[in-house]
Amino acid sequence: MQRLGISLTVALLVGAGWAAAAPTLRAGAAAVDITPRDFPVNMPGGFSANPAACAHDPLHARALVLADGTTTVALVVVDNLGVAREACDEAKGLAGQACGIAPANILVCATHTHSAPPSNSTNGPAAAVAYRKILVAGIAEAIVRAHGALRPAALGAAAHPLPEEVFNRRWYLKPGQMPLNPYGKLDAVKMNPGTSPEVLDHPAGPTDPDITILDVQDAHRHPLALLANYSLHYVGATPSGQVSADYYGEFARLMPSRVHGDTNFVAMMSNGTSGDINNIPFGVTRPPREPFEQIRLVASKAADTAWLARASITQYNKSARLGMVQRELTLRYRRPTAEQLAEAKAVVAIKDKAAQEKLPRLAENYARNVISAAARTNDTLTVQLQALRIGDLAVCGIPFETFAEIGLDLKKRSPFPRTMVISLANARHGYLPTPAQHKLGGYETWLGTNLVQENASDLITEQLLAMLGELAKAH
Repeated sequence: MQRLGISLTVALLVGAGWAAAAPTLRAGAAAVDITPRDFPVNMPGGFSANPAACAHDPLHARALVLADGTTTVALVVVDNLGVAREACDEAKGLAGQACGIAPANILVCATHTHSAPPSNSTNGPAAAVAYRKILVAGIAEAIVRAHGALRPAALGAAAHPLPEEVFNRRWYLKPGQMPLNPYGKLDAVKMNPGTSPEVLDHPAGPTDPDITILDVQDAHRHPLALLANYSLHYVGATPSGQVSADYYGEFARLMPSRVHGDTNFVAMMSNGTSGDINNIPFGVTRPPREPFEQIRLVASKAADTAWLARASITQYNKSARLGMVQRELTLRYRRPTAEQLAEAKAVVAIKDKAAQEKLPRLAENYARNVISAAARTNDTLTVQLQALRIGDLAVCGIPFETFAEIGLDLKKRSPFPRTMVISLANARHGYLPTPAQHKLGGYETWLGTNLVQENASDLITEQLLAMLGELAKAH
C-alpha cells in the first residue's frame, strides 16, 4: 500500500484472535557479552581517532522476548553508539531463522555509549571487521536464548521522575556571547555552551524527567526482567582508551540487587528521547569527578528510581495482549544550497595555515559534510518505524537521536495509558529536531549531524500515532 510516501511493510496485529480466551503470557530474557576480543579498536562518536586498547567494563546485548500464544515479540538493548540498519537486519534474520520470531516483530536499539566499536565495518581495520561479526552474532544469540527461556510470566509498567540528572544542552546565550558556528554564521542557540552564568540565558527546550519501566515477573513472582527507558544521553567521562557500556551497563549491573533478582534476572536501560539532553548541569560548577565516577552516581540514582517505579505497580497482568506494527517512511535527504556548497569548497581549498587558524572551530570538518551532502547519489532515505503494544503499555521505536519534546508529545497524544519512546531503534540516522528547533540552528541541526528534511519529526510523529491507534483498536 502506497500513501503519502509511506510503504506499509508489516502490520502484525492479532485481530479477531484477541477476542478468544485470555492467553497465558510467557516471557524470557537473556544477556550476551559482546565485548570486543581484538584490540586496538576505534570508538566512533567524534572528529578524531579514539582507539581503545582494552575494556573497562563489558558490553552486552540484552534481550526480552514476550509471547501471548498468538504473537511473539523481542526487544534488544545493545551497548553501542548506534547499530546500523544492515547489522540490525542481519541479526534479526539470524534470530528469526533460529527461533521463528518474525524479523518485523524484533526491535533492536542502541544505548548510544560513545565507548564502543563501530557496528557495521565490513572492510578496513581487522579488529573492526571482526567486531561486526561478534555484534551481529551476539544480538541474534540474545534473542534465541531469551526465546528458549520463555515461561509463564506477568508484567506491570510504571514511571517515576529523576529530574536532577537531565539537562537540555541547547541554550540561548546573553547578548554578544554567541560565537560563530563552523559555517561562519550565527545560530540562535548553542549546544554545550559551558557552565558560566555570565554567558547563559535560558535553555531552548524541555527535558523528560521520567524513568519508565516494564517489570516482568515469573509465575512465582520472582523477578525475571526489567526494561527501563530514560531520556538521557550517555554520561561519558569513561577511562581514556577503554571500552565501556557507560551508565546503561552500570544500571544493568546494579538493578538485580534492587529487586533481589537471581543470576538469570536481566535488567536493561534503553535510550529515550535524549537528542538534546545530557548530564551537564549548565550554570552550576560540579565538583571534579574521577573517570567513571559520574557514571556510577547516575546509574545508582537511576536504579533507585526504577525501584521506586516498580514499587508503585499494584497489579501485574498475566494475560497481556501483544501487537506490533512496523512501517517504513521515506524522507528526503537535505541538500546544501549552491551558496553553501561554494562556501564549503572555499573553506576546504584554504591551505595557508595562518588562514586556517582564523576559521571557526571545526570549519573544515563541517565544510566536508556539506560537500558530502551535495554529492549524495540518493535523494531519499527510507527509515523503519515500530510501535509495540504490551498490554496497556505502548513502545515506539525511532531510528534517530530524537529531541525530548518529540517524546513528550508522543506520550501526551498516545492512546495508551503509558508510552515508552525509544531512540536509536533499528538504525542511527543522525539527529531529529523539530521544525521549530531547526529555525534556531545549533549543532543538532547542521548538515552532517541532521540528514533529513526539516519536518521529518512531524511526519514520524503522525505515523507513530496512527500505528498506536491501530494497536489500540485491536482488542
